Amino acid sequence: MNDIRPNQSIDLLKELHILTRDGQLNQDSKRKLKQVYHLFNFIEPLLKELDSKGGNFSLVDHGAGKSYLGFILYDLFFKERTKGEIYGIEWRDELIKKSIELAKKCDFERMHFLSMSVADSLEDKTLPPEIDIVTALHACNTATDDAIRFGLQKKAKYFVLVPCCQAEVASVLRKNKSPAMPALSEIWRHPLHTREFGSHLTNVLRCLMLEAHGYQVTVTELIGWEHSMKNELIIGKFNRDVNRKKAAEKLTNLLKEVGLDELSHRFFT
Repeated sequence: MNDIRPNQSIDLLKELHILTRDGQLNQDSKRKLKQVYHLFNFIEPLLKELDSKGGNFSLVDHGAGKSYLGFILYDLFFKERTKGEIYGIEWRDELIKKSIELAKKCDFERMHFLSMSVADSLEDKTLPPEIDIVTALHACNTATDDAIRFGLQKKAKYFVLVPCCQAEVASVLRKNKSPAMPALSEIWRHPLHTREFGSHLTNVLRCLMLEAHGYQVTVTELIGWEHSMKNELIIGKFNRDVNRKKAAEKLTNLLKEVGLDELSHRFFT
């Protein structure tokens, strides 16, 4: 099939219910596979760079869900190598159990699954002290922020984030329609704009947060992903030359200018 990569396991795609038992792709599954492949195109170069350095490497996928990304990454990249670990973090026990069973069935020995929230993973002692790549796809509300905090704690070399809804910033904006900044607060006067601007502003703050910790940040669009508010891809690569102080100043000033000082704890660690 033209939609499936030549080295992709057909049996795996059937187990993931991306393919039907007779090997067919329906429209929904075709879109889902295209999305994961599109994301794989961004992650593969990072894995190759890590692999070229000779040591072991690791990836933690937060809010893994059914672990489509983790399984396809393992099948296309990790399987042909003798090193590299993938950890799937997901709070729903039933999904973790199914993922463990599938990894065992596929002999994906270097796939590990932990049942916990993203926030709880910050305190977990079973995960390695350092992680190379942190991914979080549609980790809802503040879970993306927790994934960033996790990566900073684990000295991640890369972040690959597809942010989801985040109500915290919007709720504070809703309270701060201040007479002191009447022109600026027009941006979020209407409820719909509050939600949309809050989502956009949250991701801007996340990017500045990463830059303040020494990451070079790239923001791009994931083509073909449904939900217009969920197609933003943030990639962070640790770079010692990034001006952390300047980014931290911008972050502080932006929080102040839009009246979000009370959320400083979310974006400074």
